[in-house]
Amino acid sequence: MQLGIVGKPNCGKSTFFKALTLADVLIANYPFATIKPNTGFGYVRIDCVDTFFNTQCNPRFGFCINHKRFVPVELIDVAGLVPGAYAGKGMGNQFLDDLRQADGLIHVIDCSGGTNEKGEPIEPGSYDPAEDIKFLEFEIDMWYFQILKKGWEKFSRAVQQEHADIRKALAKQLSAFRVTEELVEKVAKKMALNLEQPTSWTDEQLKQIASELRRETKKMVIAANKIDIPVARKNLERLKKEFPDYIIIGCSSDSELALKEAAKSGLIKYVPGDSDFEIIGDLSEKQKQALDFIKKNVLDVFGSTGVQQIINAAVFDLLHYIAVFPGGVNNLKDSEGRILPDCFLLPENSTALDFAYKIHTDLGKNFIRAIDVKTKRTVGKEHILKNLDVIEIITSK
Repeated sequence: MQLGIVGKPNCGKSTFFKALTLADVLIANYPFATIKPNTGFGYVRIDCVDTFFNTQCNPRFGFCINHKRFVPVELIDVAGLVPGAYAGKGMGNQFLDDLRQADGLIHVIDCSGGTNEKGEPIEPGSYDPAEDIKFLEFEIDMWYFQILKKGWEKFSRAVQQEHADIRKALAKQLSAFRVTEELVEKVAKKMALNLEQPTSWTDEQLKQIASELRRETKKMVIAANKIDIPVARKNLERLKKEFPDYIIIGCSSDSELALKEAAKSGLIKYVPGDSDFEIIGDLSEKQKQALDFIKKNVLDVFGSTGVQQIINAAVFDLLHYIAVFPGGVNNLKDSEGRILPDCFLLPENSTALDFAYKIHTDLGKNFIRAIDVKTKRTVGKEHILKNLDVIEIITSK
């Protein structure tokens, strides 16, 4: 799974990325600080199943703090997009191409209205962040439309003359965006399109098709950043009412980054996503003031910095993934003695056989049955898995 982090320049996008990954990225107060995409791993937070077995896990990937398991998710932070990006302005078409394989998007906006449409700093409250949500929708819709429109006349004529299935043809043309025949069918039905005569489809219909496909294949969570600035709080409530179809979560990526850096330096104990932290090191007066500001203006007001909640919402609420652990009824350890070392993220409605293939192709090919380790119940290959299941795979080899 891959999540793309998008937004206009100077909205705090790279800070958000660094707050999730602690990667060494350029953070600057000017447009196009990021040119090549940054990649790294953020982590979703789940309740670890080790508590069910009254033990402590030892993750191979990610980490576990106080029985809160952090499971890695690949992130890509593309350069800031500006109006006209789909047409190449600000190298925007190149940056959009970086998002082709993303399963979902986190759109970081400056909720304080302190950044104009070009990504230039202005007085907070003097720009409407709602325009940023509309702008990105338009840019990605037009990006899809351009790809769809390119060579459409020749393409649609060939499909029609050969009596080919337009659903299959379009799915193949847009396979890089994970467009399927079923999805094309769904959109065509919604729009009442004539599938036998694609040459009759108008540009407006193609734009609507592009928009519908974008909504299905590039779903978005809105990260309303800079929530520590007072004017942002009113904007956040207004945005939630104006865009009820979006998951919109307020965040302060500056605060999350500061807390993680302080924890990394041994100054505080902090579990990402928590509503508080514990001071354990010697702080300078400046550090005390900074942490006090975060506690009073972010954690005490919103219950968290919001950053962890956003990546969790993207994976579990937007894309509807579940977390499943491999394990044995009689042994939760791997060959190196690590307890519950792995945790996999799978789409909802995944089966025991899907899980076997996720772990290793050979497990899928040689699958006989599976065991729900929590209940010790034997299940078949079509058994639908639930979030936080622990599953043992039994094979013929």
